[in-house]
This record gives sequence, C-alpha cells and structure tokens, in this order.
Amino acid sequence: MKETNPAPVALITGAAQRIGERLARTLHARGFNVIIHYHSSAENAARIAAELNAERPGSAQTIAAAMEDQAALQQLAEVAPAQWGRLDVLINNASSYYPTPWGEATLADWDNLMGSNLKGPFFLTQMLLPALSEQRGCVINMIDIFAQRPTRDFPVYCMAKAALAMMTKSLAFDRGHQVRVNGIAPGVILWPERPTSDAEKTDTLARIPAGQIGDPDDIARTALFLIDSPYVNGQIIAVDGGLSLNT
Repeated sequence: MKETNPAPVALITGAAQRIGERLARTLHARGFNVIIHYHSSAENAARIAAELNAERPGSAQTIAAAMEDQAALQQLAEVAPAQWGRLDVLINNASSYYPTPWGEATLADWDNLMGSNLKGPFFLTQMLLPALSEQRGCVINMIDIFAQRPTRDFPVYCMAKAALAMMTKSLAFDRGHQVRVNGIAPGVILWPERPTSDAEKTDTLARIPAGQIGDPDDIARTALFLIDSPYVNGQIIAVDGGLSLNT
C-alpha cells in the first residue's frame, strides 16, 4: 500500500546548483518535502539532500534524469509522486544556456537547447498532470525575459523559452481548473558560468534600471508568491530589476 505523507511535495528540476538549489532550500524551509532533480551534478545534489535531511529527516530525495531523454523523463514522472505518495508543486527550472550564432548552430545544439528548455518541461508536465491535479497543485516554469525580445547570438535558446512561455499560457487556459500554471522570467540573477569580462558586466549593469543584478532569493520569493496565490493562473512575472524595459 502506498504510504502517504501530509507534508506538501515539490519537484524542482535542475535543483543541484544556482537558482534551482535556492528554490529547493526555500521550499524545504517552508515545510515542503523536496525532490532534487539533477542531470550531471550528482555530488552537489547529494550534498544538498544530506543537509536538508539533517534539518528534517526523510524530507529530501535526489533523482537523476536527462531532460532530453524521453525514457528518463518517464522514469522521473513515475518515481517523483511515489516518493511520498503525492506531488503538489512542479518547478521546471532545468535549462541549458549557451550561444548558437547564426551559421554555427548544430542539430546537437538544437536538440540540447530545445530538449532541456521545452521538450523536457512539456512532457514531464504532461506526465505529472494526474498527480498534480489530485492535489490541485501548481506548475511554475522558469522562462526568461528574452522569451519576448531576442538577445544577440542566442536564437535557439530564445525560441525555446518563447515556446515555454506559450506552453505556460496554453496549459493554464486548458487545465487551470485542475492545476495552476505560471511562469517566472528572470533577468540577470547570477553572472553566467561562462567567463564574463568586466566590460560586459559594466555594460549589463548600465542597462538595468535597478543598477544591480538580482539574487536567487528574488526568484525563490516569487515562486512562493505563486504557490501561495490560488487565483493567479497563466501569468509570467518578470524578475529583472527593470531590464526588460530597456531591451
């Protein structure tokens, strides 16, 4: 017999580092049991889960899956709700991000960027709709302010995020009576993992009306707002210090 747990459960994809890690820690502090999905960051995922379980035993689990791999997604969708017998929140956060200048993009780039930013979230969400509907839960898709306006040399990434934004609205429209679906569109929250010159940082900061980059806590607080707001559905909130006003 499936064991149930009264604590709400959240699955966060790409939760082993950066914004995903902060989302997992924030929801855990709110009382959620968390499922930490990762692709290649096994060591980080295990460390985070161990720290959370030290705070509250049996409250964090890790699951590995490649977002582009349909069989891996199917296994993730089967295992996640079974961990504690329920699923209340899905945050589609996992994302590949790198430039693909015109004339240089490859089919492998297309498959990777579309797979992690669109295909994976679409099919994972579709597979988990029954479990989420049972709890009248919610989905939060991590989009990007550049889903509306392109950024130079990132056509495939921007296309994928634009499609994810439409997925958010479409699912909210079709299934909002069962599952609320919203999105968060970050601006510059952390500097990219690729090398970023001082000149590039200065130029970026000059375009942000707030005069500074954000913090993962800005995203986590927005996620909590969306989780706690039962009449917010189909919305995409820019968390960007005003950068989208200046692009």
